[in-house]
Amino acid sequence: MNTENKAAEGQETGVPNRPAPLPEAMPAEVSQQSEHDPAAEIGDLLDKEARSKLAKLTGGLSPAAIMRVVGDWSIHLAVSPGKQMNLWNKAVSGAADYGRYLFETSLGSDAVKPCIPPARRDRRFSHDAWQKQPFNAFQQAFLLQQEWWQEATTRVRGVSCEDERAVSFIVRQMLDAVSPANFPLTNPEVLQKTNDENGMNLLRGMENLRDDMQELLLGKPLRPETDFHVGENVAVTPGKVVYRNHLIELIQYDPTTDKVKPEPLLIVPAWIMKYYILDLSPENSMVKYLTEQGYTVFMISWRNPGSEDADLGLDDYRKKGPMAALDAIQDITGAKKIHAAGYCLGGTLLSLTAAAMARDDDDRLASMTLFATQVDFTEAGELMLFINESQVAFLEDMMWQQGYLDAGQMSGAFQLLRSNDLVWSRLQKDYLMGERPKLNDMMAWNADATRMPYRMHSEYLRKLFLNNELATGKYEVGGHPVSLDDLRLPIFAVGTETDHVAPWKSAFKIDALTSSPVTFVLTKGGHNAGVVSEPGHPRRHYHVHTSCDRDRYLPPDEWREVAERKEGSWWPEWVAWLETRSGDPTAPPAMGEALCPAPGTYVLME
Repeated sequence: MNTENKAAEGQETGVPNRPAPLPEAMPAEVSQQSEHDPAAEIGDLLDKEARSKLAKLTGGLSPAAIMRVVGDWSIHLAVSPGKQMNLWNKAVSGAADYGRYLFETSLGSDAVKPCIPPARRDRRFSHDAWQKQPFNAFQQAFLLQQEWWQEATTRVRGVSCEDERAVSFIVRQMLDAVSPANFPLTNPEVLQKTNDENGMNLLRGMENLRDDMQELLLGKPLRPETDFHVGENVAVTPGKVVYRNHLIELIQYDPTTDKVKPEPLLIVPAWIMKYYILDLSPENSMVKYLTEQGYTVFMISWRNPGSEDADLGLDDYRKKGPMAALDAIQDITGAKKIHAAGYCLGGTLLSLTAAAMARDDDDRLASMTLFATQVDFTEAGELMLFINESQVAFLEDMMWQQGYLDAGQMSGAFQLLRSNDLVWSRLQKDYLMGERPKLNDMMAWNADATRMPYRMHSEYLRKLFLNNELATGKYEVGGHPVSLDDLRLPIFAVGTETDHVAPWKSAFKIDALTSSPVTFVLTKGGHNAGVVSEPGHPRRHYHVHTSCDRDRYLPPDEWREVAERKEGSWWPEWVAWLETRSGDPTAPPAMGEALCPAPGTYVLME
C-alpha cells in the first residue's frame, strides 16, 4: 500500500498513523528479536513512550548526550593536574586584575584599561552606561568568568574536538543565562528606562509575559500579531497553481516581459519553512525580480505535514517534489532544459535529485543554483554538536508519538545557536524594557510555523547529518547509490558570511565534491537576510569567483583572498550567470491549467 493510501486510511478512521520504527532506529538484532517476541515489542513501546515524554520536558535534547560530553570533559580534566594548575593561576591573576581595575576606577579615572573587552560581536555591553560604576564592575566580572570557563573547557588533553565544542557550547549557554544584562537591577539601560517611565516599562513587560505564558499553556501558536498576511501584502506576485499532489503545489508566475528565456526556472525551497521567503513584499521579492528579468518562474509550495504524514520519507519528497515538478513543467512549457534553484534543505534535496538524474542519464537540468545549502555535513556548525546516535534516537522517540517535529521544537534549537540575539536580547526587550518589536515581513514569515514528518526528518538526520552519506557516495536512490561527482552541469552556489544554520565554509564544499564548474558567491548577511538581498538593499557586498574542474582546489580562506569583492546585491550577478547559460529569448510559454490563484492553499495550512 502506498504512502498516500496509508494517510487516507488514517484520516478516514480518525486515528493518526503511528509509523513503524525505522530500520535505522534500532540495531538489527533488536529489531529481529522484536519481530518474534511480543514481550520485546511491548518493552520497546514502553521505552519509546517514556523517552517521548522526557523529550518534551527537555525540549528535545537528550540528557544522555549532554551527560556523555560533560563526563568526557570532566573526567579528563580531573586527571590533568597541569591544566588544573593553569586554571588556578588564571583565576588568581584574573582576581588580581579585577581588584586593580576596581581600585583604579574608584579613584575616578576615565582612562582605566578594562581587564577584558567584550567580544566584537557581543552587543550586550555596548551602551556607554556599562562603562560607569557599578555596572562596569558587573560587566568585567562576567566577562572574566566567561573567559575562564572558555579556557577550562578547551585544550583539555584527551577530549575529542567534538566533545570540546559541545561542552564549551553548554557552558556558554549557562553563562549567557546569568549575564548581568538579563536582570533589571544590574542592567543600567533597564534602570534608566524604569526611572524615565516610572516603572511603566516593567508593567508592560509583565503583561507581555502574561500573554506569552497564556499562549504557551493553552497550546496556541506562538505567533505575534502582524500586519503581514499571505496573499495580501506578502506572497503577492501574480501566478497560478498549475499542479498539485499530496506534497506540493506548483506555482507558475505570470510573465511580465514580452519575451522570456526558453529555459524555465524551478525553485525548490526548504520545507522547514514556507516558500514565500523568496516572495515577501514586492520590493524584496526574488520571484518578482526574476520575472522582471525575463524568466518563467515555477515555485514549489510544500504541504505542511500533520500526524497522518508521519511515514513520508526523504525519497517521497524527492519524487513528489522536484521530480514531479520537472515533469509538470515540461508538460506545460515543452522546454527541453530547465534551470533549478534550491534553498537550504531544498538545495540539499535538489543536489541529491540532480545526482540521481546524472546517474540515470536524465539531462533535463540546464544549471543548478544552491542558496545556503549543505551537501557535506562534516562541518555543519554548532547544529552538529549534539547530532549523535543518542540525540537522533531521542528525537525519533519524540516524533514517534506525535508523527512530526513541530516548529517550536525546531526553532528552539536554532535560537540557541544565537542565544544572545534571539533569546536573551528578546527577553530584555519584551519583559524588562516592555517593548514588543515591530515585525517586518521577514520576521512575520519566520513566525509562520511548519513541521517535519517523522520518517523524513529521521532519515535526514541519520543519512545526511550523522552518516554524511550524500558526500561520501553512499546515499541510495532507487536502491543504488548516487554520487555528486557525477554532476557536470554548471553550478552557482551562495553562502552567507554569518550563517549559523549552514556555515559558508560548509556550503563551499560543493566545489570539491562535483566535477562541475562552480561559481561561488559569499555575501554579507545571515541564513535568510543574506539570501533576501535585493538590489538597493543598503550596506551589501559579496565576493565571487568561478572554479573549473581542472583548476587547483582552493580552500575557503584562500578562495576568499582571490575572489573579487563587489558592492551591492548578488542577485544581478546570478541573473547574468543564468543568462549566459540560457537560449535566445522567445515568446512566453502558455500558462498551465489553473487549479487556483497563487499563493495557493498549501501555504495557508496551519
